Amino acid sequence: MATNLQYNLNEDSNKLAISDLRFRLEKIYQGGGEKKLQKQRDKGKLTARERIAYLVDNEDELLEIGAFAGDEMYSEYGGCPAGGVVVVIGKVSGRTCIVVANDASVKAGAWFPITGKKNLRAQEIAMENNIPIIYLVDSAGVFLPMQDEIFPDKEHFGRIFRNNAVMSSKGIIQIAAIMGSCVAGGAYLPIMSDESLIVDKTGSIFLAGPYLVKAAIGETVDKETLGGATTQSEISGVTDYKMKDDKECLDTIKKLMDKIGHSDTAGFDKVKAIAPEYEADQITGILPDERSKPYDMSELLKCIVDKDSLIYYKKDYGKTMITAYARIDGWSVGIVANNRQVVKSAKGEMQFGGVIYSDSADKASRFIMNCNQKKIPLVFIHDVTGFMVGKRSEHGGIIKDGAKLVNAVSNSTVPKFTIIAGNSYGAGNYAMCGKAYDPRLILAWPSAKVAVMGGSQAAKVLAQIQVSSMKAKGEEVSENDQKELIQKIEERYNRQTTPYYAAARLWVDAVIDPRKTRTYISQGIEAANHAPVEKFNVGVIQT
Repeated sequence: MATNLQYNLNEDSNKLAISDLRFRLEKIYQGGGEKKLQKQRDKGKLTARERIAYLVDNEDELLEIGAFAGDEMYSEYGGCPAGGVVVVIGKVSGRTCIVVANDASVKAGAWFPITGKKNLRAQEIAMENNIPIIYLVDSAGVFLPMQDEIFPDKEHFGRIFRNNAVMSSKGIIQIAAIMGSCVAGGAYLPIMSDESLIVDKTGSIFLAGPYLVKAAIGETVDKETLGGATTQSEISGVTDYKMKDDKECLDTIKKLMDKIGHSDTAGFDKVKAIAPEYEADQITGILPDERSKPYDMSELLKCIVDKDSLIYYKKDYGKTMITAYARIDGWSVGIVANNRQVVKSAKGEMQFGGVIYSDSADKASRFIMNCNQKKIPLVFIHDVTGFMVGKRSEHGGIIKDGAKLVNAVSNSTVPKFTIIAGNSYGAGNYAMCGKAYDPRLILAWPSAKVAVMGGSQAAKVLAQIQVSSMKAKGEEVSENDQKELIQKIEERYNRQTTPYYAAARLWVDAVIDPRKTRTYISQGIEAANHAPVEKFNVGVIQT
């Protein structure tokens, strides 16, 4: 444990960062602003977040995905808070599901590029965990000024409907409620769902709205006659249920959900939960106020896992990596975490904390294979600066051992959950199950840093390249010029390594209060327990 003075410094720094997180979220929760939210209410509609709060069993148990999507992006268009869509994992009528609600207060719910990416992530979570997905539709369709970045590519708008079809074939329940506009290509989403509801007077669905119909074929028709609730429920038969208002619509969804049959579970082990040895609040005192300072990761784990549940695997081998079996809220888990202490190897060599060496990579690979053999979900906790470099490491086969670890992570079939607590640099991000390696959830603390390398190192490398280029052109570069260049590059680089920058682009699913980590992992495993686990096959690994 840190000294009292250092503990207090850490606590002050981390609690300030958590307060900043809360402030940022409160701003995002306002969507397009209070005036636009009130405009929704004046039409007799609930807002996106009000709809979700009314629908779910317990608003306090929601896990929001992608709240920071689009953060500080699209400023030329006035921004796009939360990507214009709210996505949560929660329970409706006792069933774990994912809810996707368009926020019509943000550009009338239009789809920006990040909106499409966020919707695809929601569908991916539903498919990976075999849980129902509920769409609360209220959208003007593609944001036309950026149509080239949302319409035609593989991971763009059209992929949504492809996923609708795939989920249907796999028996994953999809329920869609048309609670506002639903136009053009977006009209396929609710109708490709299993069942669709439409709210009278406020809901409408058609391939082309009145203005486009007039332009295309010269026909004059009003919105209600073209595709309102009466038309689509009584004449065309496109929708299945006609609802008088938002609340009746949401109540009906609850009734539909409570009649769904139950599937077999994956069989992950759970016993009665025991509180951790340390209070969750102690995380703020243990985690250093600066990313370069060492600390004992095992102390952090005692704030997250059930008391006395830790069993360390190969504790005295590969000490810069902690591998351990434990329980989190009663669930059996395997933990792979970077140890940030400077340690001495069995050969007497000093090893830097947070660096992956050959022995720690080998240990983690073996442990991951064991967890797959035993059907135990994996939890990765990042505070890694990368793999060890240099002659000794290269001669010792660091590339081979690193490849072994990446192979094990890539082919792992048990659910993986990733927490970025501190640094997540370079290939260390990959080896520790970064976003590219399909974690069921990837979460960041406010202290997280995600980049190819640290800001100061990157700035020096980039500055050297730039200075060499300038000198090659015959330009003179003074020592002061070089310092200013390094500072400028470092400032820009550091902005791009924050957890908020990562969350805006959905490199992580959420930035969370570290003290809620246990809850996120527990509910994530509960969702994952709905999907069967495939047989583990690690492929070719060099020994």
